[in-house]
Amino acid sequence: MSTSYILAWVFPRAICLALEITAIVYWRGWLLIRRTRPEIFPTWRLVCFLSGIASILVAIASPLDALSERLLFLHMVQHYLLMSVAPPLIVLGAPVVPMLRGLPRWFVRRVLGPLIGTVWLRRFFKLLVTPKVAWILMNVAYIGWHIPAAYEFALESWQWHIAEHTCFLVTSILFWWPIIQPWPSRSTWSRWILLPYLLGADFINTAISALLCFSGRVLYPSYAAQPRMYGLSPLADQAAAGALMWVFGSIVFLIPAMYITLRLLSPRKRRRPLMMTNAPGR
Repeated sequence: MSTSYILAWVFPRAICLALEITAIVYWRGWLLIRRTRPEIFPTWRLVCFLSGIASILVAIASPLDALSERLLFLHMVQHYLLMSVAPPLIVLGAPVVPMLRGLPRWFVRRVLGPLIGTVWLRRFFKLLVTPKVAWILMNVAYIGWHIPAAYEFALESWQWHIAEHTCFLVTSILFWWPIIQPWPSRSTWSRWILLPYLLGADFINTAISALLCFSGRVLYPSYAAQPRMYGLSPLADQAAAGALMWVFGSIVFLIPAMYITLRLLSPRKRRRPLMMTNAPGR
């Protein structure tokens, strides 16, 4: 494997343009809303959102994308960025209001306004970020795309590969929404429910990771057919992928679970959602 191949970045034009526009719109909206609500939108929110966009870019445009077709553990690094790094960073940016403020006013009023005012559509989006629905969607996507037949299918078609990654990203954003509860959304459920929510997701992650580590056979034949890199056998590559998912996946779920537990057991009478500021809700 040549050094030039390893260091090559390939930028998918349409996807990168969409990410660039998203970052610019958010930045513009953040600057506008910061004039009136600086306590709700400190600099760290902007940094989180842009870091989330950058994480997506690294996942899809860096050498990681090309190498992920040859090594399973690098493909799992890519999935980790799309499911466990970019989504919480984007949600921590509290993107709804900055994105709306960043768009042209005429577009918001004439196009988005009537849609946002539609009762059934608002109820639909509220349903998507309820803990039960968000948990099911994320874990069904996670399990479904790691079934060998589905995984191999995505590897054979770049269109379905993009669909797979989009599915991971979108469902993970929904998953992290109830946990972080970004302004101005408000929870209608007890925060205690987030503990089995996170621990249940960690259980699913552990089960899939253990299967990769201890199956004793290559689950994804495409990787067995690839030229070997770094002296890793297909089974060793698969075990490394499972170990990576197990360790880093559990960290992402267990740290918020511990944080929420400490918050709920705190003696303070008023507890705010995860990573929120002292700002008033409206």
